[in-house]
Amino acid sequence: MKNITVDVIIGPPCAEALRTMGTLGALYQKPVLGWGFVSQSDLSDISRFPYLVTVLPTSQTLGYASSKLLEIYKWNKIALLYYKSDINYCAGVVNDVESTLNDPTLYPVQIVMKSEIDANDNATSNGVLTAIKSRARVVLWCAQLGSEKRDYMIRISQLGLDTSEYVHVMLSMRSIGFGVQTFVGKTTFKQSGLTPVWESFSNVSDGLEGLAKQGASKVLVVDLNSEVKDKNYLQYMQKNMLNYVRSPMNCVTIECTNATASGMGAYARHLFDVVYLYGLALTNTNSTSPGVFDDMSRLIPQMVTSFDGMTGQVAINENLTRMPLYQVYGLDETFEQVSLMNLSFVNGTTVARVSLAYQNESTSVWHFWNGIRPLATPICGFLGKSCPVPFWEQYRILIFVAAGLIILVTTTNIICVGCMIKNRREEQARINSEWQVPFVKLREIEKKRTGNSKRSLQSGPSNITDDSRMSTGSEFCENYTIMMYEKEMVLTMKYQYMNLTKANMERFVKLRKLEHENLNKFIGLSIDSSLFISVTKLCSRGSLQDILSRGNFSMDYFFMFCIIRDIAEGMEYLHKSFLRLHGNLRSATCLVNDSWQVKLAEFGLDNLLEEITPTKKRLLWAAPEVLRGSLTISQMEPSADVFSFATIASEILTKKEAWDLQERKEAYDEIIYIVKKGGSFPMRPDIITDVPDVNPALIALVKDCWSEAPEDRPCSENICSQLRDMMPKTKSNLMDHVFNMLEEYTSTLEVEVEERTKELTLEKKKADILLSRMLPKQVAERLKAGQTVEPEGFDSVTVFFSDVVKFTILASKCSPFQVVNLLNDLYSNFDTIIEEHGVYKVESIGDGYLCVSGLPTRNGYAHIKQIVDMSLRFMEYCRNFKIPHLPGERVELRIGVNSGPCVAGVVGLSMPRYCLFGDTVNTASRMESNGKPSLIHMSGAAHTLLTSHYPHQYETNSRGEVIIKGKGVMETFWVLGRAGEVEPSISNRSTPPVTHERWPSKPATPPKEPTPEPRSLSSHGSRPSSKSINNNNNNYNDPLYRQYKMDSLKVI
Repeated sequence: MKNITVDVIIGPPCAEALRTMGTLGALYQKPVLGWGFVSQSDLSDISRFPYLVTVLPTSQTLGYASSKLLEIYKWNKIALLYYKSDINYCAGVVNDVESTLNDPTLYPVQIVMKSEIDANDNATSNGVLTAIKSRARVVLWCAQLGSEKRDYMIRISQLGLDTSEYVHVMLSMRSIGFGVQTFVGKTTFKQSGLTPVWESFSNVSDGLEGLAKQGASKVLVVDLNSEVKDKNYLQYMQKNMLNYVRSPMNCVTIECTNATASGMGAYARHLFDVVYLYGLALTNTNSTSPGVFDDMSRLIPQMVTSFDGMTGQVAINENLTRMPLYQVYGLDETFEQVSLMNLSFVNGTTVARVSLAYQNESTSVWHFWNGIRPLATPICGFLGKSCPVPFWEQYRILIFVAAGLIILVTTTNIICVGCMIKNRREEQARINSEWQVPFVKLREIEKKRTGNSKRSLQSGPSNITDDSRMSTGSEFCENYTIMMYEKEMVLTMKYQYMNLTKANMERFVKLRKLEHENLNKFIGLSIDSSLFISVTKLCSRGSLQDILSRGNFSMDYFFMFCIIRDIAEGMEYLHKSFLRLHGNLRSATCLVNDSWQVKLAEFGLDNLLEEITPTKKRLLWAAPEVLRGSLTISQMEPSADVFSFATIASEILTKKEAWDLQERKEAYDEIIYIVKKGGSFPMRPDIITDVPDVNPALIALVKDCWSEAPEDRPCSENICSQLRDMMPKTKSNLMDHVFNMLEEYTSTLEVEVEERTKELTLEKKKADILLSRMLPKQVAERLKAGQTVEPEGFDSVTVFFSDVVKFTILASKCSPFQVVNLLNDLYSNFDTIIEEHGVYKVESIGDGYLCVSGLPTRNGYAHIKQIVDMSLRFMEYCRNFKIPHLPGERVELRIGVNSGPCVAGVVGLSMPRYCLFGDTVNTASRMESNGKPSLIHMSGAAHTLLTSHYPHQYETNSRGEVIIKGKGVMETFWVLGRAGEVEPSISNRSTPPVTHERWPSKPATPPKEPTPEPRSLSSHGSRPSSKSINNNNNNYNDPLYRQYKMDSLKVI
């Protein structure tokens, strides 16, 4: 290349040598044209080999095409096989394909086996193919020579790899598909003009064509487009290639002169295409100058072109390599090579664009596989031991269960549907028969009271028993009867027996469904007795005619208005219903319930004949056109109801019966005749009302409603609309109006009740105060609650007795009123002192005073201190007390105190007293009666209690031993005062001796053993007699003595 002028380098046909020549071409700026086994991917590196042009694409693109094929057919487990050769062509191709398939961005494929096949080593080759049986069912393989391809097909047929489970994908880049380049073949493919690979390469058959052909039926080929347009020239080239080598090529080497090949070389067509490419490039330069041919900047760009060559469509891209157009080839039923799909790469992309050449994959691709695409992993596994259990065996139980469930569900659904249909029919039948009331369920109400007990407007709803809310039939002017039906009172009416048609029964079904607040609910009809009985709800206040006829109540305008509005709304609802009108609208058919709501009755039963022939008096409410034509209800128009409505409204406004027959001289038959006759000034009821504030528009509306001409009367909807406009803005309904009246009365009543309650509370407080002065608070509360007060024992209490000294002498100097005032002033202040010390005053009788501490509320031992303090205060008060009308006289007290146990309880019912029982009371009384004026006489028990619990707080002095009646000799004590407050003259005063002043001398006798004497003290108790002390009868005049003179009484 350095010494010889070289224009172009063609070849060499192997990759290693071509890399060297490509490097030299870049060095000396000479074009290098690659052909043959030069498909390695590194040869397309234009930066390394800028002047290297190849007519073969890289084998890496073959890997992309293979990946796309595997993805299309969902094969994810394959084996890679390649034939051994000196130039390692197939090894390089398989390596590039393997690296491509391992690309994580592509369809994931597991390569379970990769192995080399040596055509000259049968044992090794057969072992490799046999190993595939346990590893893969999809095999990608590569062979360099036609003989190797034929050998592979024969081997898979011999080793049993030609079943429908296997598919062998041959990888090729020679644009020959299933063909070989030889002129010895007996037949050629129509598409490529090449000889099939399964035929023998010699004129003599080797007998293996059948095996090779059988193996070929399980092979797909991924190859470059091999469709040659000029097939005649290709055939000519195959047959005369050997001659071209000798002349004009003038090859004189031994290899050329001794060549005996039966066909051209494997890459002869690529050599043709590369030479043709160079010629096109020279031509496209439009120059014959050698300098232009050597200018690589002008020549190399001309290499980027396309043409139809001997290897199909040749297109060179910017990398100076052939743009791949792969095709997947298969064999049809006649073993003719066909293209199944095209895999193209545009602008160097790695994702193949797929163009399928078939529509039905099963018949076009897999006809040699029984129409089923082979799986990458067989259903039974590679060893045939993992076959799934047959569907029947695997799911037999489930099938039976599912079938049973399906049958059960189907049966259940059928039964449910049948039941639903049945229930629906029964429900429809029930609804259709709801109006039928069994006669046995209707019973008469026993009359438990006589006379009429009709409630007036002023009476509210009352508690009415099931047996009698009103007398049967007496509340209604019509032929109604009150009966019991399903534990409720209902209103019934009897009709003559007749044959009912289906239309009549359907009418009753519709009647039962009519619901409106101003219609009396139709419950049903009893048809299983000798008479038909209609059953409707009971309106307990009777009919409007009954209420008006009694006349024992008053109605204001709003009350009247609400009743008229209820009638109009009920009439409007009937006019809009299937009934179209009422036809028998009278005040007798307007019933009133507990809430004073009017409900229309007797509608829709015009096809029944009443048991009792109705009187002609009913015609007073009939319209003139009805009277003239004697029309039946079915022949009437709604305007007839409007006329009847006006007549009822006149009854309400005047609060009199229709036409006021009592005040008219005409009888009802005369009135009917005059109304029927009509005229310019037809006769109508008078509307003279004594109710104030009646809206004139309402009276005008009533007069419009009884116009002579039916067309002049307003329709029911218009009437209701006008009534709504007349509704007072401040009122909404009748019940609100009644409630407002009740609220006004209630508010007035509340004020009166509040005043009376205050008076009662004040009187109760006074009574409680009075009761608390008579009885202890705890006892009084129990008595008020209605509870009994049990006697209660107290372990330690202190009892106090006092008496006014020489009260009889003082009383003799005063008038009775002055005596009362004296004691009142004295004891009122004593009461104040008692409250200050927490002592309970039992009672005071005359000048006697009795108190106790320690009951009814226990206070430990504080009772002795409270009594002593109170006694000292009494003495202090008496020293300062002045008698208004006797200023020279002084009041002196004699006080006795004793401590000990006691029993207290309430005695009596009419005048209960809280009484004290026990010897402690008797001893306290003895202390008082044996005391001295202005001194506090205390028993030894009280003194011990005082000095032990309150030492050094009080000044006391022993009196010595004193003979006490019933007790014997006792040591008693004087309480002189609080410690530190007693004058020395008093504290040092000796105890007065026992003299005969009060105790007469008696002969000395042995003392008897004193026995305790149980005593009681209350307003009816006992007290020691003063006679035994004073020894005179004057004490009988002492009131305190007279009160407690029962000395010998024992209370157990």
